[in-house]
Amino acid sequence: MADQAHAAPLPQAARAPRRVNLSWLGVAPFILFTALFLIFPIFYLINGAFRTAEGAFTLENLIALTGPEIWPSYWLSIRLSFASALLGGIFGTLLAWAVHLGGLPGWVKRAFLTFSGVASNFAGVPLAFAFIATLGRLGLVTLILRDVFGINIYGQGFTLFSFWGLAITYLYFQLPLMMLLMMPAMEGLRPEWREAAASLGASGGQFWRMVALPVLAPSALGCFLLLFANAFGTLATVYALTSANFPVVPIVLFQQIRGNVLYNPNLGYALALGMVLIMALSNTLYFLLRNRAERWRK
Repeated sequence: MADQAHAAPLPQAARAPRRVNLSWLGVAPFILFTALFLIFPIFYLINGAFRTAEGAFTLENLIALTGPEIWPSYWLSIRLSFASALLGGIFGTLLAWAVHLGGLPGWVKRAFLTFSGVASNFAGVPLAFAFIATLGRLGLVTLILRDVFGINIYGQGFTLFSFWGLAITYLYFQLPLMMLLMMPAMEGLRPEWREAAASLGASGGQFWRMVALPVLAPSALGCFLLLFANAFGTLATVYALTSANFPVVPIVLFQQIRGNVLYNPNLGYALALGMVLIMALSNTLYFLLRNRAERWRK
C-alpha cells in the first residue's frame, strides 16, 4: 500500500486563469480613426481612379494626368510648395537658432513658441483676409510703403494674387512650423561638442561648418520635406485669395469633383491619388531623415 501510495501521481496545481491582454484597447480609437479617414479613403481613391463614370476599368484617368490640362497644375503646385518650403525652411531655421541661442529671457522664448504653435495652424479664409488687409492693393502695409516711403509695390509688378504673393502668404504658417520642428534639433546640440571643438583649436565658424551643420542637416532636410507636403495640400487659402483662378492641384481637383463645367469625379480621384503619392514620398523621406537625425541625440 505504501509503494502504491508513493507511485500515485501528485495532484496538479490549479492553473491560474489566463488573462486577456487589453492593453491594445488604448490605441483602438487611433486605429479606427486611421482606418476610417486614411486607409479606406485611399482604397476608395484607387478604385475610383481606375474606373469610368459607368464603372468599367480604365487607365484613361491616370494617362490624363500627364496631359497638357493637368500636368501644368502639378508643376505649379510643386514649384509653389518648393519655394514656400525653401523660404520657410531657411528663415525658420534662423529663427529657431536665434530663439535657442540668442540669450532671450524665458518668457520671450515661451511667447515665441506659443505664437508659433498658433500661427502654424492658421490658414484658410482668415489668413487670406489678413493678408488682403495687409498686403492687398489697399492693404495697410501697401499704403504705408506708398504714402510714407514712396514705394508702390503694385506699380512695380507685385501682386498678392500671384505666385510670389501666395508663397509669401504660405510663409505665415510655414516659417513658425519650421521653427517648432527645428527647436528639438537645436536643443540636441550638446555643449560638450562645442567645448571639444574649441579645445582642438576650432573657431566658432568652424564648429558650425564642420560639426553643427552636418548634425542639423538631416533634421533640416526632413523638415523641408514636411513643409513641402504641408504646402502641397493647401486649398482653402489659395481658393480664398484667388477665387479658384490659380490652377494648383487642389483647385483643379475641387473643380473636377464639385464643378459644374469640369465635372469628372473619376479624374478627380486620379488627381487625388497623385497628390497622395507625392505626399507619401515626401513624408517617407522625412521619416528616414528624422531617424538619421535622432541617432545624434542618443
